[in-house]
Amino acid sequence: MKKLEELTHLLSNELSFIDLPASPSNLYDPLRYFLTLGGKRIRPILTLLGAELFNAKADKAIPAALAVEVFHNFTLIHDDIMDEAPLRRNKATVHHKWNQNIAILSGDVLFVKAYQLIAKQDPKHLPDLIQLFNKTAIEVCEGQQMDMDFESREDVSIAEYIEMIRLKTSVLLGCALELGAIVANASENDRKHLYDFGQHIGIAFQIQDDILDLYADPEKFGKQVGGDVIANKKTLLNIKGFSLANEEQKTELKNLYNSSDFNHKVARTRELYILVGARTSCEEEMQKHYSQAMKALAEISVDEGRKSDLIQLADSLMVRIS
Repeated sequence: MKKLEELTHLLSNELSFIDLPASPSNLYDPLRYFLTLGGKRIRPILTLLGAELFNAKADKAIPAALAVEVFHNFTLIHDDIMDEAPLRRNKATVHHKWNQNIAILSGDVLFVKAYQLIAKQDPKHLPDLIQLFNKTAIEVCEGQQMDMDFESREDVSIAEYIEMIRLKTSVLLGCALELGAIVANASENDRKHLYDFGQHIGIAFQIQDDILDLYADPEKFGKQVGGDVIANKKTLLNIKGFSLANEEQKTELKNLYNSSDFNHKVARTRELYILVGARTSCEEEMQKHYSQAMKALAEISVDEGRKSDLIQLADSLMVRIS
């Protein structure tokens, strides 16, 4: 998608101009390092596309787009600490390359930088921009806490899991789009529909990620298949698998949970989820949210042709390696 490549290049260039002082080096060097690790820049691209949808030029929304990307990177630095993750995009995480205290403090500075960036937008838009940004920042933290709480619970419901991924992942996509719409002076009704589009695409994307973690082609996936199963992570597949299984199958799934034979654990869990209908049920849930996203996009009162870039981006997110 040529448009995506152009916007990615634009954003990477703009990110390189973010003011990060030389001193103290242990505060700012980790940020320079982390911001150059790359990534698809999907969230800031959504902000720019949200603005363009309503006839504004993309560069009008660059401060808000950069704020979204900087905020997202702040969450990644702190998430890596909480997950004790050694790698991010195949490179050492900040807390491993430096230490945990430096990573916490550097992440905090990045959070403040996000507000410095969004404050560069036209003052007339700042009340709406800040209100949305604050709401989203709190919701992302709520989603992360729910995810951590689920680790010690065996009774997580499907509704709770969907709400967790909505908060942890999807609201930032909706926010990114609506920030662009605010900058472009879109109506409140259109802003809401665009937010809903992003939110449901985010939920569908995360459900797909759960499915791919277990069922992707290992030669193409780029990471270990079955990692969620090995780590006993709560996913929609896991929750639906237990809810749909009979008593004998539940017992086998529980035994697999404690198995140290990871190859057998992954292979048999994969078989059981298909047998009980968990994979099919997850695919249906994913398609439901994708359809809700497309329905919300259809409600936006602009020419259908102007929606093509968002539709292409949504489709590219949903057509991944399997």
